[in-house]
Amino acid sequence: MKGYAICYVLFPILFVAFLVESAGAAEGEKDGVYIVYMGAATGSSKNDHAQLLSSVLKRRKNALVQSYVHGISGFAARLSATEAQSIAKTPGVVSVFRDPVYQLHTTRSWDFLKYGTDVVIDSSPNSDSNSSSGGYDSIIGILDTGISPESESFSGKDLGPIPSRWNGTCVDAHDFCNGKIIGARAYNSPDDDDDDDGLDNTPRDMIGHGTHVASTAAGTVVPDASYYGLATGTAKGGSPGSRIAMYRVCTRYGCHGSSILAAFSDAIKDGVDILSLSLGSPASFMLDYKEDPIAIGAFHAVENGITVVCSAGNDGPSEETVTNVAPWILTVAATTIDRKFESNVVLDGGKVIKGEAINFANIGTSPVHPLVYGKSAKKTDATESEARNCNPDSMDGEMIKGKIVLCDNDDDSYSFYDKEYEVQSLGGIGLVLVDDKMSGVASNYNEFPLTVISSKDAPGILSYLNSTKNPVATILPSTVVSQYKPAPTIAYFSSRGPSSLSRNILKPDIAAPGVDILAAWMANDTEVTLKGKESPKFNIISGTSMSCPHVSGMAAVVKSQYPSWSPSAIKSAIMSTASQINNMKAPITTELGAIATAYDYGAGEISTSGALQPGLVYETTTTDYLNFLCYHGYNTSTIEVISKDVPDGFTCPKESSVDLISNINYPSIAVFNLTGKQSKNITRTLTNVAGDGNSTYSLTIEAPSGLTITVSPTSLQFTKNSQRLSYQVIFTTTVPSLLKDVFGSIIWTNKKLKVRTPFVASSR
Repeated sequence: MKGYAICYVLFPILFVAFLVESAGAAEGEKDGVYIVYMGAATGSSKNDHAQLLSSVLKRRKNALVQSYVHGISGFAARLSATEAQSIAKTPGVVSVFRDPVYQLHTTRSWDFLKYGTDVVIDSSPNSDSNSSSGGYDSIIGILDTGISPESESFSGKDLGPIPSRWNGTCVDAHDFCNGKIIGARAYNSPDDDDDDDGLDNTPRDMIGHGTHVASTAAGTVVPDASYYGLATGTAKGGSPGSRIAMYRVCTRYGCHGSSILAAFSDAIKDGVDILSLSLGSPASFMLDYKEDPIAIGAFHAVENGITVVCSAGNDGPSEETVTNVAPWILTVAATTIDRKFESNVVLDGGKVIKGEAINFANIGTSPVHPLVYGKSAKKTDATESEARNCNPDSMDGEMIKGKIVLCDNDDDSYSFYDKEYEVQSLGGIGLVLVDDKMSGVASNYNEFPLTVISSKDAPGILSYLNSTKNPVATILPSTVVSQYKPAPTIAYFSSRGPSSLSRNILKPDIAAPGVDILAAWMANDTEVTLKGKESPKFNIISGTSMSCPHVSGMAAVVKSQYPSWSPSAIKSAIMSTASQINNMKAPITTELGAIATAYDYGAGEISTSGALQPGLVYETTTTDYLNFLCYHGYNTSTIEVISKDVPDGFTCPKESSVDLISNINYPSIAVFNLTGKQSKNITRTLTNVAGDGNSTYSLTIEAPSGLTITVSPTSLQFTKNSQRLSYQVIFTTTVPSLLKDVFGSIIWTNKKLKVRTPFVASSR
């Protein structure tokens, strides 16, 4: 428990970050938990599943961990490596792989989305994201750490009867489900030593993450919410009228793939409309689609009409770090909102240096505390770089004790929490950290006086230190700055494209608020409770874990208004109406001020109004996804096992190639290997969903230098609802080679609506 407390309190961002380790035994060991994936749950696969599982259980009575029979066919079992290899050769088995362990990757955020960045014309009478509409209660399934049903955010008051189509259950039914929470399941870890929290068979949240995510997506309206007075306002989820089904697949030790697949299988049977997953693998441990439980489960969920929304990962800002990249997943990046938590540094003479952090420091407002630069306290056997970064065992404690310490954070050898711990252990009374990326995210340091400043402000402190015999300072407790500009910006931790698995699918798809989000928290959490105070009912945390449920909530609103829409239509509506403009009417930027690209935010920042009236949508069909698998390298026989909806006579094209992935009917376009002034032809098809039969859309092209874009036809004349029209795009380089990936968009507009399709082109 002590180790967890350190991890959780001192590492809040990392805790919600994507981390993963192999769940299997080390190389050379034979026994472990393996997932046997047998494709879709059809009549023939169910027979194969039963026979194969029976043969396994005859050899090992206690081998079974999970069995998948709803939508997904397969099981997880304790096997030797030899057994796993043998089963993998069995007809009807798609793949056999070790059970991976994934890790977890608001009041103001929804108001900011509604009023801060929406630029799409909203003429829908039912566009308020605060309620479901059309008499259809969307059900959001959440795979996470569980839920705290006593939170006000999950009140079932004033909700009507549970939808009759719901087939789920509450495994802990006694005063747990209440009309708002209508489903709750728990999946025990296959590792016996993982359950030291008493979590067996209960969906109760013992971590807080799942409660936070669930309330962001679908929490009811709660007035006067705050974290000890910070971020005060009315808390509400994106779709307060939606119902919640919680599937606890995670403990503090991670989220087993075998549990994730079981939750997907149950959710398909239960009848959820949306699935929200704020978890996944890091960029360093990307799995192929047929060995990734999230990609597998999401494929079958989408086949069964469920929209699957996943976080993009917290491994940014480096390129090729985005995860959850399957084209049937709606992948979400993270942005800031127009609220800052300032914790300023005051120097002698009244000079103020702006900092950002959440702390409730109590060392006074007057600059009376000695101030020292970590480099000046260097131990004789430490390097200058180690000392100025305040790395462990680099500074002389006698020179730190009783002082506020200035530390750089440009050495990735240690986290900023390591530096905090080092300063505290040496008796330092405060820490000023210099970091441009972190200065946009307010981490929580509770009572310890710690703040983060930008590199442009650091010279002011250094100049003061170098010119003053006895420099003094103080660090002020946090205050809230509202209507901050510019916002949104891309969060520094948000993982970036292109996809390392399939570059010809542009990922991430969309961005949403994921920085300093206030939402419900589990009860009686001593780790986030201030001394002498009651436990908070809400907490402020950051990560793509927080951006994901914003999109899940919006998807639920769209589903409520258009119950018959497919997952791809909902995805397209959300992507094609996104915004690329901040609250200064300028392009959205990254954390360091550069103009953001589609690798940072996909189609842009989610709009809460436009997605309810997109006009046109790209419907990605089952055949598109099957062709994608062909182009990715799977053969026809494997695909026939994977999918339950393979059209009669379907075969993989003889000339399958990854470049053909660009042609599946996706709401964005990615074209690669463009060299030598060559051209590539791409086709897209749009479906009219505006409700108005007669509508003409005209064309606008935003093309970067070095690239010519030709679109035919240049106008689309729709004469009836649900009509589908196609257009062709020809990408031609005007230079021998594009020196970098370039970005643009294809925009179709009528008098009221704009449908934007982002693209990326590259010579790589």
